This record gives sequence, C-alpha cells and structure tokens, in this order.
Amino acid sequence: MKIIALEFYKNGEMQEAFAFGGSRESEKLSAKTYPASLQNYLIDTGKEVILVDTGLPVETPEFKREPNQKLYTGDKINDFLTALRKVGYQPEDIDKIIVTHKHPDHTGELRAFPNAKIYISEIEAEAMNLKGDNIIRVCFTDGSYKNFDKSQKIAEHIVMLPASGHTRGNSIAVIEADDLYYMIQGDVTYTDEALRQNELSVVFEDKEEARKTLDKVRRFVKENNTIYLSTHTPEALTSLLNKEIMKLS
Repeated sequence: MKIIALEFYKNGEMQEAFAFGGSRESEKLSAKTYPASLQNYLIDTGKEVILVDTGLPVETPEFKREPNQKLYTGDKINDFLTALRKVGYQPEDIDKIIVTHKHPDHTGELRAFPNAKIYISEIEAEAMNLKGDNIIRVCFTDGSYKNFDKSQKIAEHIVMLPASGHTRGNSIAVIEADDLYYMIQGDVTYTDEALRQNELSVVFEDKEEARKTLDKVRRFVKENNTIYLSTHTPEALTSLLNKEIMKLS
C-alpha cells in the first residue's frame, strides 16, 4: 500500500479568523497566521489506484496575495494532471476516485477520468448533478466503523465515512496500513491546529453538523493511531512523509 501526496500550491497562509472563526469568539481570535498549501492524495493498493479528490481545474490562474486575505492558497507548483504524472501515474491508471465533497478544489478534474468509478455521497452527487454509469452514489450502507455509525467500503482496508457540516454531504476517507489509520478528511479542518484546539473554520453549510463531525474525528484520532491528512496545510505532507501520529490532549 502506497499513499502519495499530489502537491499543487505551497507557501500560502491562513488567518486564525479563517481557521478558527467558526467557533471561537472574534475578540478571542489573534492575528496569528498558519501555513497553507493545497494537495490531494493517491492510494496505490497494488491492485488498484485510487484518488482522493481531484484538485482545481487545470486552467485555474495563479492566486494573488491580497491585504488582509483570510486564506491565500499559495504559489502554484503543479496543476492536478502534472502532479499526477510527476509521481508516475497517468489518468488512465486510475481505477477509482473518492470525492470528499463538491467544492472545486476537490472536484476540478473529475472530467479527466471518465473511465474511473467515482464514489461520492448521494447528497454531493445531487448537488453537482453528476450523471453517468461511473458515478457511484454512496449511501453508507456498510454498517458502523470505529466510532462512526455508518461507512462504505471502497476497497480492502479503505472506507468512506460521512462527515456532514463543511458541506452537507462531506465525507472522509480512511486507509488502514501498517497498523496505522490514514485519515484524509477533506476540509473538516483547514489547519491541523484547529483539530488540536477543537475549533471550527468559518466555512460550513451546517454548523451543528460540523461540530458533531469534529467531535467524532477527535474521538477517532484519540482512540486510533491516526495520520491526519489535510488538504490545506503543509503539515500534512510532513505527517505523511514521517508517519507522524496525530496527538490530542
């Protein structure tokens, strides 16, 4: 089993008001900023090659840093397809895609994989109006998984979990390998420090559900040796490289 980061942007930053502002009172927010990046992930099981999300559309222009910007994604280093090829894979190598949620930095290049099976929650599939024989609308019918009430098996040792809040159909992918749990969580948090401090970002469709999901994720991480793989922070790249287990107090 190989898990590989596909890297798109680096040297970004986010304000604490963005990373924590969904739950922390404004007067308690500091001027501190946190490093930002953009990456998605590829899983090679030896039998199948599976993507988790597909980045921004390749034609997305460079992002500009603006004064008082809440989130600056950073300097572009690769578009999605270039990043895929740099790690040794072609679009035709991809067997399955897990979509965490509908936002364009996670779904921008679904169009490049017409022959891959695309696993996406039924809620997000409806929101995106996705159609085609390769669209698998996930309803989480495979029973409980750890402290999550519902799950969907995608492949051996790979499950998809419902994680409503950031979007109503948001999902998480968990990969079991070498007695570790690799959690690819979309945007449950934007920076790992938000997970440690138990704070919500300012981006959510359902705040109550976002809080429930964050509580579930924190419990999972406390109870299982978890490598926490985020989309928007370079800390995830270090965690993946060094197999650093997330520790919560």
